[in-house]
Amino acid sequence: MSLSKAQREFALDIADLIHFIYESGYEVTFGDAYRDPRVHGKLGEKRSYSSPYSNHKRRLAVDLNLFKDGEYLTDGEAHRPFADYWEAIRPENRSGIRFNDANHYERNEL
Repeated sequence: MSLSKAQREFALDIADLIHFIYESGYEVTFGDAYRDPRVHGKLGEKRSYSSPYSNHKRRLAVDLNLFKDGEYLTDGEAHRPFADYWEAIRPENRSGIRFNDANHYERNEL
């Protein structure tokens, strides 16, 4: 599958996830999404806090800041039901809750 096609599917899955989060009585804001190579380095290059092979650099990852009743939730466990939902949408979807980055949602395929 092409990178472009994977990005489009990822965007659709993120929309589905965000809709599910709101239906569950929570809200989100975006954290990191695309990581510009001028700041973070090209794919394979480490120039900042970003992993050299971060899916953010490929437009296949987004960090979602979770809120309940207007309060920002810093406990990663609050993401668990959404992480499970995310991974159930498509087998290529992976949640950062599996590697101590709970608000991270990515497509891990290419």
